[in-house]
Amino acid sequence: MRIPGPEEIRALHEKHAPTAEAFASVHRHCELVRSVAEQLLASPRLAHLDAELVLAGCLLHDIGVYRLYGEDGRLDHKNYIRHGLLGQELLEDEGYPAVLCRFCSHHTGVGLTREDVVRQNLPVPPADYLAETPEERLVMYADKFHSKSHPDRFLTPDAYAAHVRRFGEEKVTAFRALREEFGDPDLARLAPQAERPPLIG
Repeated sequence: MRIPGPEEIRALHEKHAPTAEAFASVHRHCELVRSVAEQLLASPRLAHLDAELVLAGCLLHDIGVYRLYGEDGRLDHKNYIRHGLLGQELLEDEGYPAVLCRFCSHHTGVGLTREDVVRQNLPVPPADYLAETPEERLVMYADKFHSKSHPDRFLTPDAYAAHVRRFGEEKVTAFRALREEFGDPDLARLAPQAERPPLIG
């Protein structure tokens, strides 16, 4: 399988971004998530992962957000949960294989289950949207350390754990398992890329 490189993916972002502001927000976030994953991949214990696939997945995972911008340039926050499926559709339309498309639809939170969709009455078809491969899990995990809501800083593991607790203790447990699988990133070392010190919780 051919994996697209950073320049090809950047061009794809530019093609689909409705405004320069949208591109700056989404593409920068994807690059910061990529930097988290890249640092974690340096660990010898993750040498079995396909690093090229992970880094492409990081750069592609949020591309569906562009389809949530209205003609007025505003983001549809109410339907934001749909961005993963919209990204999958976008990449499918572009002819990318399923293994890349899944990074879009299977990175939300620490895994979105059919039960979550039904219980929270989410605007997506009831199904399990769970990261299954180690590469999918790493992209999902790296994404938790940066939010477009706080574009100038990373989130510490404790800050994200506090955030996800509102969705149930099982989500905190799932995040803890990801930390054990991949380790904690050194956010202080990455902080200059996001401009300000990490949010601590």
